[in-house]
Amino acid sequence: MSGAAFAPGGPVSRRPSAARPDGQATAPAASPRRRLGGLAGALAVMAIGLGVGLGATWFATGTGAGFGSVKVGPWVSHPRNGAIDADPYSKAVIARSGEIPLGLGEGLSFAATRDGAGQPLIGSCSYRVVGRVPPTRFWTLTLHGMDGSLIPNAAQRFGFTSGEVVRDGKGVVTVTVSADASPGNWLPVGSRGRFQLALRLYDTPVSGTASAIDAGLMPRIEREACR
Repeated sequence: MSGAAFAPGGPVSRRPSAARPDGQATAPAASPRRRLGGLAGALAVMAIGLGVGLGATWFATGTGAGFGSVKVGPWVSHPRNGAIDADPYSKAVIARSGEIPLGLGEGLSFAATRDGAGQPLIGSCSYRVVGRVPPTRFWTLTLHGMDGSLIPNAAQRFGFTSGEVVRDGKGVVTVTVSADASPGNWLPVGSRGRFQLALRLYDTPVSGTASAIDAGLMPRIEREACR
């Protein structure tokens, strides 16, 4: 007798298995709930991958840690930013910062968001930028907010140029970066929040060879005191 099985409690209905033309039984179709679960899992994996990719790109373009960056001590440069054939990451850095980069034949720009010990530059601390500058016809040192804009201050001083900075007898430059006035080369900080320093070298022979710059040729950034 087919179509039913007998159990102690009475007959139990049993659906016959679907058969293929060759006579073999086929596997039962996946339930709608199982299919939806698999789709949800695939979408979750895609969302995680997309989030990680976008986060990495945002970090790279926001911190200067992307492709083509050159690090010399606390200073970071992107020599290819001013090139006609700049890579997409370099173009994204430029678009996000709004900065007009120096061309390869014009010079080289460095930025520092941390001191020599790796700590973030913050307005509640004072610093000394001390040392020499690589060979260049002209250079500037300016202070900016993390968005690249100048930070207003009572002294209305936003930076120094190589033509006006005071040097010692050995040609060493020392610039004090602090909220309180200081004798000598004083660069005021108009905010207690984070800031960055920009060092631009114009008409320098090291424009296309930033990776060859020795850290000893770049000024150090030393934290002195915090309040």
